[in-house]
Amino acid sequence: MRKIIMPEWISVGVLSERTGVSVSALHFYERKGLIKSQRNTSNHRQYPKHVIRVVSIIQVAQRTGFSLEDILLELEGLPNRTRVTIDDWEALGGRWQNELDKKITQLVELKEMMADCIGCGCLSLERCRLLNPYDELGEKGTGPRLMTK
Repeated sequence: MRKIIMPEWISVGVLSERTGVSVSALHFYERKGLIKSQRNTSNHRQYPKHVIRVVSIIQVAQRTGFSLEDILLELEGLPNRTRVTIDDWEALGGRWQNELDKKITQLVELKEMMADCIGCGCLSLERCRLLNPYDELGEKGTGPRLMTK
């Protein structure tokens, strides 16, 4: 089997092909500061090949519900922004796992509340005897009070 040697710098088209992310999304990531490119002598964007791994991390993080702002903060916190190592990935994974556990807990609570609310049939937070007796939550202000802790 022949090993493919990647150049140190790759075009946006190659990056798109290798990651499965559209060129327009890659440009968007760049505008948001998630990835960086430089221009070659023909004024085309060129990305360092390690950006393939960074884009993959962005995709995984987005699929698990993290915002681009959260992802950027994590990427900026990496000790070696020029190459994501296994240690970097394990550190990110550990931090993100804690956040995912919190999100899972919130989603389970939301699922249970929705089932209870739909089950009663009143569909009114003002009159709901189960989740909001006497509209107590309305006195505390607007918004989803049951979901904030």
